[in-house]
Amino acid sequence: MAKVKVAFVCVHNSCRSQMAEALGKKFAADVFDSYSAGIEVKPQINQDAVRIIKKLYSVNMEETQYSKLISDIPMVDIVITMGCNVNCPYIPCKHREDWGLEDPTGKSDDEFMRTASIIESKILDLKKRISNHEIRV
Repeated sequence: MAKVKVAFVCVHNSCRSQMAEALGKKFAADVFDSYSAGIEVKPQINQDAVRIIKKLYSVNMEETQYSKLISDIPMVDIVITMGCNVNCPYIPCKHREDWGLEDPTGKSDDEFMRTASIIESKILDLKKRISNHEIRV
């Protein structure tokens, strides 16, 4: 059976959604494939996010990730919006949820670490819910 495909979507695909893709790949690759995308792109991933994820999880997002549009990723089963306070474009999926995360861009390292910790927790919970068939895909 093919793995579930999960898209983490944010406006610029440069910070929270990138962090979620990286942590999804680290903690849940055995259950789902992680993608991130946005409705706009930035020339590079948020450098504070890159630094914090590397420091906390030894993952270099710049080695395997880049800012991409929704049209650049495959069809997915689950869409997770980050909490951008905008109407994200419609993406066909079987399950959708919003994680309501504050954007740490321009804030302290503590805020980035807090955001990373919340994302890690939510990734592990999503993995558990998919594994336990609590989310039907």
